[in-house]
Amino acid sequence: MNRITLLMHCNDQSGIIAAVSNFIANNGGNIVYIDQHVDREQNIFFMRLESEFQDSTFNLEHLKNTFKDTLVLQFKMKWRIYTAEVKPKMAIFVSKYDHCLYDILGRYNSGELHAEIPFILSNHNDLKTIADSYNIPFYHVPVTKDTKEAAETKQLELLQKHNIDFIVLARYMQIVSSKLISVYPNKIINIHHSFLPAFVGAKPYHSAYKRGVKIIGATSHYVTEDLDAGPIIEQDVARVSHTHAIEDLIAKGRDLEKIVLATAIKLHINRKVMVFNNKTLIFY
Repeated sequence: MNRITLLMHCNDQSGIIAAVSNFIANNGGNIVYIDQHVDREQNIFFMRLESEFQDSTFNLEHLKNTFKDTLVLQFKMKWRIYTAEVKPKMAIFVSKYDHCLYDILGRYNSGELHAEIPFILSNHNDLKTIADSYNIPFYHVPVTKDTKEAAETKQLELLQKHNIDFIVLARYMQIVSSKLISVYPNKIINIHHSFLPAFVGAKPYHSAYKRGVKIIGATSHYVTEDLDAGPIIEQDVARVSHTHAIEDLIAKGRDLEKIVLATAIKLHINRKVMVFNNKTLIFY
């Protein structure tokens, strides 16, 4: 069986679900998942659909072209079709923190992530031994104020050489510029603590501890040029109290970062995220 995932949106109007369902049936497909949402404020219809086709009758390019020439034109859709057989290629960018990297590689090694990791890139050499232990190529690309432009040129060369589909910033402690963002729109996933924008700087947990915060959290989002303000994919929180020390907050925060980032990666890999006007729709 061949499984495809269809993501689409257009102006809300009558007959979309029936038309798409009939199209799948008439082309030999069987719908195994379908979900939709209407944004009433903007009058936009969103849909995610999974369908299976017999190997003997399936032709992906013919399906795409037929869909484009009929329903896309009729409803003026924005759309994408993906096949389950193709594993997206994920590049991981890191600096010195290792907790998110270990978690991702553990899940990857166990087969939990339906993706390929062609390489890991860092502005430091500290985590090279981790990449080596998983037999994943490691590239050290130093970044300074004077070399940032050249470094991002090198990064792009590596990304294009390995045909990377999306990037994960697993605590990569550098600001990504428009040079990469423009090539990978809504394809660069970041993770950070959810104290932003209240507690900025290098020691947010220390600042939050002094204020007596009652919850800590983590946020994973797509990277845009507006720092840490891109479309949110996943978030989670944990309660804390005066009995917790700074070290407890840091430990809980890192646990949340691992879980939230891993969830965001899986949602992206499984084509369950749609972005519209800096907002995400998540189809669980």
